[in-house]
Amino acid sequence: MKKLWLIAALGALTTAPAFAASTITLGMTVSKTGPLNVDSVSQLRGAELWRDQVNAHGGIKAGNKHYKVRFVEYDDQSQGGRVQQLYTRLILQDHSDFLLSPYSSGLTATAAVISEQYGKIMMDGGGAEGKIFKLGNKYLFQVLSAADQYLSGPIAELKEHDPHAKVAFVYSDDPFSKAVVAAARRQAEEAGFTVAMDESYPPSTTDFTAVINKVISSGADAFLGGGHYPDGATLARQLHDQKADLKWVTILVAPDSEKFKSLGAGADGITVPSQWEPQVKYKPDFGPSIAQFTREFRAKFKQGDPDYHAATGYAEGLLLQHAIEQAGSIERDKVAAKLNAMDVTTFFGRDKFATGAGDHGLQIAHDMVLAQWQTRGGKLVKEMVWPDAAATAKVAYPIH
Repeated sequence: MKKLWLIAALGALTTAPAFAASTITLGMTVSKTGPLNVDSVSQLRGAELWRDQVNAHGGIKAGNKHYKVRFVEYDDQSQGGRVQQLYTRLILQDHSDFLLSPYSSGLTATAAVISEQYGKIMMDGGGAEGKIFKLGNKYLFQVLSAADQYLSGPIAELKEHDPHAKVAFVYSDDPFSKAVVAAARRQAEEAGFTVAMDESYPPSTTDFTAVINKVISSGADAFLGGGHYPDGATLARQLHDQKADLKWVTILVAPDSEKFKSLGAGADGITVPSQWEPQVKYKPDFGPSIAQFTREFRAKFKQGDPDYHAATGYAEGLLLQHAIEQAGSIERDKVAAKLNAMDVTTFFGRDKFATGAGDHGLQIAHDMVLAQWQTRGGKLVKEMVWPDAAATAKVAYPIH
């Protein structure tokens, strides 16, 4: 017989069970304002969909009890200085039972200092930097692939088409982007590429004219970099406007959003490393299918396909729910033990956490994919182009 969490996620019930439920409080900060707004709010929407589905069908079952899920959230304004204060408040004043991470590696690292200080489990769907998991944390669990994997797919795909490519790394001076490029720089050199340019920029940059002129002068064939939505979208637009004539462009984060296609010709051909796409073909051990998640997200928020940030937000809740139900308890150490033992596949893919003292909580099983905006019948569509086993279209190379 299917368990309640599976039935709830699939939306198979039409009425809520007739039992009284207690409440679990999940605390988090969200960048409702500031430069991280687009991606952070998308992650929140995925979590909200999970919460609402669980609550509509009686809550999370833990032993003989059922728990409705309540969110307490504050706007961190994309600022690290607010995160520490707000996570302290979430724990001490709002009495959060569990925590969800803020969006971005920098904010998650700050929040983890507080969650570990007070011994609270925090599901990390927003911080990809692996360094966060080298600090002896016991209750932080990373749902998404780590930063050192973000550009592995683009480099592998580029090598197939141009083994001697000249690469320009241009990236935001923030913890996540620097961690991504640090790994990619090594991978590019191992692939036999020439690094024609390697330059960071302040996250607040809004005009990349001078930087793009340097890219053009460097003779680079390929551009790899970016940071988050505002800078990534601006980079794509200005690369197009300045006719950079690159054969390959991979930009972090921004191109995964449906909003990105508003750039029109500036989006065409751009690739993005992705934690998840609606076209993936995973067979879940529990929870909704890929099609069900995508359909229900569209219906709830009256928008296009969910991006990987939304999928990550839903997965945070789903994996925590699974651990609670397996533990039959909301007691911290029992839930943590189930997370430590977890090795499961959901609509989001496979998840398993490192349990060694040196990297506890680091994600070690989830696979990334590579997507590309391509023009089909006069319309921009996002296709999966790597790995080959998951591809929905052949990669467009060169992009122009």
